Amino acid sequence: MTHRVTVKVAGLQPVQLLSALAGIAFIVFGVVGFTRTGMGDWAAQSYVLGFSVNPLHNLVFVVVGVLGLLMALGSGTARLYGWLLFAGFAALFVWDLMITGILARNPAEEFGNPLAVNTNDNWLHLGIALFGLLLAVVPARRKLIEEEEPVLPEPRTEGYRDERDGVRAGEADRTVSPVANTEPITKQQAVVDPKTERVSKDKIKH
Repeated sequence: MTHRVTVKVAGLQPVQLLSALAGIAFIVFGVVGFTRTGMGDWAAQSYVLGFSVNPLHNLVFVVVGVLGLLMALGSGTARLYGWLLFAGFAALFVWDLMITGILARNPAEEFGNPLAVNTNDNWLHLGIALFGLLLAVVPARRKLIEEEEPVLPEPRTEGYRDERDGVRAGEADRTVSPVANTEPITKQQAVVDPKTERVSKDKIKH
């Protein structure tokens, strides 16, 4: 028997657990933000742990959190969630720098500050982007599986079949055919031929 070793993904992956925890954290942060700003006035602004929030900002966090919980069901989708976090919040971080004046020129100035971000939000969004990159590249937990492979018989060549046929032919030639019994018989053992009703005298033992 030969052994074949394969590598397979083993059960629940760390990226799935991290994705689910991140989703819960986003939802909690968004819900707490709604308790501060309410949902009636979308222009309302408040603070949660020093971060500026408004209803739209809170809604973004809740949606991102729900998406994280759903995509945590599979290791592949959890990694995709990490890439989405990285791309989305990295772009938001650059926009935050423009809004808060850290970058001199803001090409999206006409949109104003819809998420009511401040400097603390800038670094929060940068941290989320880096966390998303971590999710995307975190190594998978794998296991080695050793399997036995049956050894198949080697195919017989034409020379082998010819050799076997020759052996069988030789055995057939050595077979001795039965020899007819020509030993003379007694009168009691003689049998009358039904065709001639005679007994062969040559076979009668005197």
